[in-house]
Amino acid sequence: MTNDLTEQLLEIAIKSGATAAEVYQSRSLSKPVFFEANRLKQLESNQSTGTALRLWYEGRPGLTVANGPVEAKTVVERAIALSKLNQPENVDLTRNSQVFYPDLGENVPAEILVDWGKETIALIRDVYPDVICNGDWECDVETTRLVNTQGLDAHYTDTTLSCYISAEWVRGDDFLSVADGQTERGKLNPETVAQQILQRLNWAQSNVAASNNRTPVLFTSKAADMLWGTLQSALNGKLVLEGASPWAERIDKQVVSSLLTLYQEPEAGPYSCPFDDEGTPTKSLIFIQDGILQNFYCDRATGNQLGIATTGNGFRPSLSSYPTPGLFNFLIKPGNGSLLELIEEMDNGLIVDQMLGGGGEISGDFSINIDLGYLVENGQVTGRVKDTMVSGNIYTALKQLVKLGGDADWNGSCYTSSLIVDGLSTTGKNNS
Repeated sequence: MTNDLTEQLLEIAIKSGATAAEVYQSRSLSKPVFFEANRLKQLESNQSTGTALRLWYEGRPGLTVANGPVEAKTVVERAIALSKLNQPENVDLTRNSQVFYPDLGENVPAEILVDWGKETIALIRDVYPDVICNGDWECDVETTRLVNTQGLDAHYTDTTLSCYISAEWVRGDDFLSVADGQTERGKLNPETVAQQILQRLNWAQSNVAASNNRTPVLFTSKAADMLWGTLQSALNGKLVLEGASPWAERIDKQVVSSLLTLYQEPEAGPYSCPFDDEGTPTKSLIFIQDGILQNFYCDRATGNQLGIATTGNGFRPSLSSYPTPGLFNFLIKPGNGSLLELIEEMDNGLIVDQMLGGGGEISGDFSINIDLGYLVENGQVTGRVKDTMVSGNIYTALKQLVKLGGDADWNGSCYTSSLIVDGLSTTGKNNS
């Protein structure tokens, strides 16, 4: 990948008196295909380029962002002006690295995306002709380049396929919306997405009432992501440094059930990533092994302050942000058993598949309304529950993990199975 702008920015920055500089550039081309009310609605093509210049002038950092074509001199002048508002800091940049990173994924034409969308909707409506389907299928090509004055030049192109579909079913006064999707490289699977939607529709044939008590709760792989968000925060080196993480002093100690092993893997799945936004190569890292805390994740600055160096997890939440500890993917080692086997093993309890309301954040305390959930009695799904709330504490729940399934799937950048936890409070009202 060649780009005159990046070199110009570095050259002008140094000539203007900056002691060091880096340019981070992201180019994306997305081709979404939209379906509405069971039919193809439109095809789009969106292209964007964003460039961020970070420099150090008289020891002070300045960061500015430009979108699209820009005048390099103007960008440098703006960054220098902004640097005067900041405190001096040490410059810590990746040095002399020009590793070649192969492109990831494959480009898929819009015609194939359209075919996948039509096939998915047809499979659903063959069984439920009254259902209205909306969704989008997308091929997104993103090129990332990071160059600095210390000899770093790293870039790669990442092509990701994704789809999202919602199936809406209106029965008199009762409205049901089931949503699911996929993110993959190379190929999406319409049959898998359709079967996941159909399974939920089958379970929702009737509405039943949930009782008010403590009960086992099965979080499907789609819903389990809520639990892992809290653990990702607890593993964040910056929150450890600030004393906000409850695990700050817990390295080598049991923090969750021994059934759980949590890790990151640079080459795994659709969120694989060769280097972070500071140019550090990403690496395999086990955060929790068999329930025992092993590692936190850090960017350069946080790692230095913690005395553990960077773990290759310095990412920018946006182009206009400085790198901060972040994750590119997060994997939970699967257990065993299909979703149906987990339901049978749970015997009596609730299934949470879609929810309203946020997770537990760093405290772990949560209270969610079930948007789509089901009652299980004697190992069988008996119907959909409505107007039901589940509450508890995520850290406590994951110490009381009953079962971890083998049905792992990607939900966003999190690879997780369904799981059963015990001791959560459920509050429902008669809604049959």
